[in-house]
Amino acid sequence: MKMVLSQRQREELNKAIADYLSTNGYQDALEAFKKEADMPGEVERKYGGLLEKKWTSVIRLQKKVMELESKLSEAEKEFIEGAPTRGKRSPSEWIPRPPEKFSLSGHRAPINRVIFHPVFSLVVSASEDATIKVWDFESGDFERTLKGHTDSVQDIAFDASGKLLASCSADMSIKLWDFHQSFACVKTMHGHDHNVNSVAFVPQGDLVVSASRDKTIKIWEVATGYCVKTLTGHREWVRMARISPCGELIASCSNDQTVRVWHLATKETKVEFRDHEHVVECIAWAPENARASINAAAGADNKGAHEGPFLASGSRDKMIRVWDVGAGVCLFTLVGHDNWVRCIVFHPGGKFIVSASDDKTLRVWDTRNKRVMKTLEAHLHFCTSVDFHKNHPYVVTGSVDQTVKIWECR
Repeated sequence: MKMVLSQRQREELNKAIADYLSTNGYQDALEAFKKEADMPGEVERKYGGLLEKKWTSVIRLQKKVMELESKLSEAEKEFIEGAPTRGKRSPSEWIPRPPEKFSLSGHRAPINRVIFHPVFSLVVSASEDATIKVWDFESGDFERTLKGHTDSVQDIAFDASGKLLASCSADMSIKLWDFHQSFACVKTMHGHDHNVNSVAFVPQGDLVVSASRDKTIKIWEVATGYCVKTLTGHREWVRMARISPCGELIASCSNDQTVRVWHLATKETKVEFRDHEHVVECIAWAPENARASINAAAGADNKGAHEGPFLASGSRDKMIRVWDVGAGVCLFTLVGHDNWVRCIVFHPGGKFIVSASDDKTLRVWDTRNKRVMKTLEAHLHFCTSVDFHKNHPYVVTGSVDQTVKIWECR
């Protein structure tokens, strides 16, 4: 489609060209151009620099158009792919969709962990800036900062009621915070000899489990703050410890490249997995409703269905592995991340696994088919943490880029 300039526009363009030639000292060309274009006298001030201004704005607009076109094609693709199933897709199959609903900033250093509150519409973030921040994920409002740790806060966890928050830090302490009224630190537990990396509540009973760079896992009594057990066996830094849904087993992963499962009651190691080829960063117990899709992925027929319990682990070898803890075997591997896998969480519907990675993406895995269903370019830097709300269609991510992002699922 050819654009035709009006007489006035042509005159303006000629004047802008004449101004450009004169300011850049192309005197001979200017004289020739004036003669050919039949232009009288001096060029007015208002045409000064007009050609360059228009030129740069055209380039800027071109870039914008290209960005919008790529967004549109992404949306069209999603619409077409989602079309037949969209109406049928139940909330148990909703997954996070770009763009993020909120990008929350306030932390002054990388974010190590993000978690949802079990009851209120709150999300809590722990950062290397030694603070814990509380945000409202429905409004995107910042609520408050919890201060007390003197070094990087590595992990945070709520008890089942959401009235107590536990945090652990590179300052070698574990703190308990009253999350019900005062938001004050009500207890500080000391006993680890190095950076404490992980903290979790035992669902039944008042115990907290922590894991540390001192190679141990410790079990603490909430009421007294005493350490009642120490589990030793890992040969290196213990990265994470998580309690099974039944409350009887502890899974842990370590720089020694292994995943271990312990009996909480006896302190004995039940099983040790050695298939990863690098530091194992994270673990997650599978919920009961993930059983069918894990069995399908493992290729189990009805007669030989795997009993579980099942555990997933993510490693610096870029792999996610799913294990049958009962049988002591690796059932299958999810391959697709281009960098370390830093955090994994099971979709509350049981059919998917969601992972965050140093490749800056969030990936949703279709467990049954062992493939990536959706990749979200989530952050500008490494993604360190992800959590999926148990009852509301929201996902939260945290990153080295110092932002917390809230993603809506549909």
